[in-house]
Amino acid sequence: MPRRMINSSYNPQNSAINNDSSGRSTNGKSSSHRQQINGVSGVGRSTRRLPRRRVSTLAVSTKLLDRRVKNSPSNFMTVVFLYILRLGIMGVGVSAIAGTILTVLGPTSLFATHSNSPQLTASDESVQFEEKIPTATISNPTNIPLGRELIALKTKLEKIASQEKYAKVKSHGWFIDLDNGNYVNFNGDTSLSAASTIKIPVLVAFFEELDAGRIYLDEMLTMDEKIITGGSGSMQYQKPGTQFSALEAATKMIVISDNTATDMLVRRLGGKEVLNKRFKEWGLTKTEINNHLPDLEGTNTTSPKDLVELLALIERGDLLTVRSRDRLLGIMQKTRTQTLLPQGLEQGAMIFHKTGDIGTILGDAGIIDIPTGKRYIGAVFAERSYNDVMGRMIIQDFSRIVYQHFKWYQPNQSVKP
Repeated sequence: MPRRMINSSYNPQNSAINNDSSGRSTNGKSSSHRQQINGVSGVGRSTRRLPRRRVSTLAVSTKLLDRRVKNSPSNFMTVVFLYILRLGIMGVGVSAIAGTILTVLGPTSLFATHSNSPQLTASDESVQFEEKIPTATISNPTNIPLGRELIALKTKLEKIASQEKYAKVKSHGWFIDLDNGNYVNFNGDTSLSAASTIKIPVLVAFFEELDAGRIYLDEMLTMDEKIITGGSGSMQYQKPGTQFSALEAATKMIVISDNTATDMLVRRLGGKEVLNKRFKEWGLTKTEINNHLPDLEGTNTTSPKDLVELLALIERGDLLTVRSRDRLLGIMQKTRTQTLLPQGLEQGAMIFHKTGDIGTILGDAGIIDIPTGKRYIGAVFAERSYNDVMGRMIIQDFSRIVYQHFKWYQPNQSVKP
């Protein structure tokens, strides 16, 4: 029996319309014969597997719902409910897609381009939290306010200096208590040969230029034959033309008291005239550079009072930024010569200092921290016969007496702001 071609788009609804109530076809053919030909029911599957197109589950579901609604009596509320359900399903899908996009892109980057406010880059954020750097040096800083002179401590120092073993040594000292401004002046405002303590104001000037942006830590300085000098330090033994970073030169100038490094920095900072003018702006009246180091003639000058006041300005934050001040103190803490002021301190104390020695004069100046939390500044010089050991011993004795005094005394007068 020849087979009839099956229409894959056969619609059971159309079949229902063409059949009468007795199940017979309107064209004279029985319903059973029609089903035998087509081999398919309204909801069943064909006995013959035909190629099928893939249809999404959502589409099939909605079509079935449409059929049921059409075959059933019209119900307005049912239709409304179905459309609301469709919109709900669609909304869930859109929400899921939007959430995935936001997760991948990130809300900040997605909306930053549409914002009216300017966006900060990484470098801008670092600058925003960076400490403001001054563009000029500070002229005429306020002098450190002094309290009362500590007469009892001064009497102790006079007693030490009057000992017979120190008869050929002339000592000079200045100490100040940073908590209240109380001080001791023991011939401390006399102009003296600075020796290598002149490197303290040179170091301060270097970091002041760094804060102003006129010099950089990694800037390379060339050591030519004209700048090489003798005395202390190891840079003089390097080959002419060797380059050193500015930070390395500044560190060697203090830690090992390198004279070549000092002269390189003096030249880079503008020379002695420029530096001497800056020293005066700081309020230093006895500090002056007149000769290249090692200056065995002693023409470079300073005083214990000048060095103490300069260190007090540094400690108080009047000349340098916090970062430069901390770096400066870190360098001074590494000074290798520990035979003067450090010998009078107890274990646990810290000192940030620089020594000087040209044979006939010996000195040391620094900031001292006592473990109790007290901080004071001191500078002591000893004029002596060439390399007389008594000069070193009197500085040690002065340091010991002052340390014990500040450790135990109870101040009864403070400087009022």
